[in-house]
Amino acid sequence: MIVFKEKALLTEHLSVFWSQKKTLGFVPTMGALHNGHLSLIEKSYTHNDYTIISIFVNPTQFNNSEDLEKYPRTLDSDVEKITSKFKNCIIFAPSVDDIYEGKTNSTHYDYDGIENEMEGKHRPGHFDGVGTIVKKLFEIVKPNNAYFGEKDFQQLQIVKKLVQKNNLSVSIIGCDIYREENGLAMSSRNERLSVLSRNHAALIYKILKQTKIMFGTKSASEITKWVEKELKKDSLITLEYFEIADIETLKGCLRKSKQKKYRAFIAVFIDNIRLIDNISLN
Repeated sequence: MIVFKEKALLTEHLSVFWSQKKTLGFVPTMGALHNGHLSLIEKSYTHNDYTIISIFVNPTQFNNSEDLEKYPRTLDSDVEKITSKFKNCIIFAPSVDDIYEGKTNSTHYDYDGIENEMEGKHRPGHFDGVGTIVKKLFEIVKPNNAYFGEKDFQQLQIVKKLVQKNNLSVSIIGCDIYREENGLAMSSRNERLSVLSRNHAALIYKILKQTKIMFGTKSASEITKWVEKELKKDSLITLEYFEIADIETLKGCLRKSKQKKYRAFIAVFIDNIRLIDNISLN
């Protein structure tokens, strides 16, 4: 296990693997690792010669300075979690200055409109920040395969579009959502939830599972009204958005089509902590 904190040293080390044409799997994270992250690392570890994990809290994808400040930073325990299970991984934990070279700005990207839906509406500039850091990391690591969780499904689609539009030679692999025992999608932000809030957060997945059942017989607008009504019954949860959308365009479903695939997306606040989740509907 090697931990690199400077990109120059990492690229010098990786040049050997590139010359040997070994397959490199890459798992980009913002740290505060949980079993969901470890499941991504497991997939990469199993299917590639070497795996690289980045741990970097990217400032340009936060449109809320308080959220950036409170985001957990647990590098030592993250390294311990990785080393206890995976023996030959490489960890890249750079500083902001090393990545951005003193210019902490994001580049604007056109993702054919999918950046303007859901998260894009509520977090201005977020996907520019995501695209900026992902492209930078891909250019540093030069992986063959990169692994992303479907909890951030819109981000997954954004990254696929980024790769396509910039002709990047990396395969993007989406991985199933990893859930806690009560169904709550695993997230680093979950660590900020109280026991009471965590119990209430279980309602998110219950509602998504019921949405999947209802989608067979109800319209998207009927389901949306039902979701809004159900969440109003819980005083700890504030709904930011609920959307049933086409998985390709991420535009809201007005009338169901048998030729399209849909997912239900949700974002809520519990104790001022923002949680997102989604589920495949067909």
